[in-house]
Amino acid sequence: MPGATVVVLGATGRNFGAGMSGGIAYLYDRDGDVDRCVNPEMVAIETLSDTDREQLKAIIERHRDFTGSQSAERMLASWSVEVSKFKKIMPTDYRRVLEVLEMAEREGVSESEAIDRVMEAARG
Repeated sequence: MPGATVVVLGATGRNFGAGMSGGIAYLYDRDGDVDRCVNPEMVAIETLSDTDREQLKAIIERHRDFTGSQSAERMLASWSVEVSKFKKIMPTDYRRVLEVLEMAEREGVSESEAIDRVMEAARG
């Protein structure tokens, strides 16, 4: 799922994130056990930033608006509590690529230079 964003409001199976090479997944961790379901070899569990919280809320609002989801409505009604139960799942290689792109942008390097840096970062 290169560059995609996925929000999982329900349960996941074991080994979540195996083969995940790009994109971001937000998992609702109602029971506090997501760390047992996530494949730590390819992905990291991160806390949400303010930007993540805003994006996640907008996605859930859109889901509610399009589907009439009662679950989404309940979640949004107590958002300040529910948002703390989400975990951000980020592929480790994708994180490195994003960091290199951000650094290249801050330094004002050309697009080809940034691509070279991304390729080097991807090689580890």
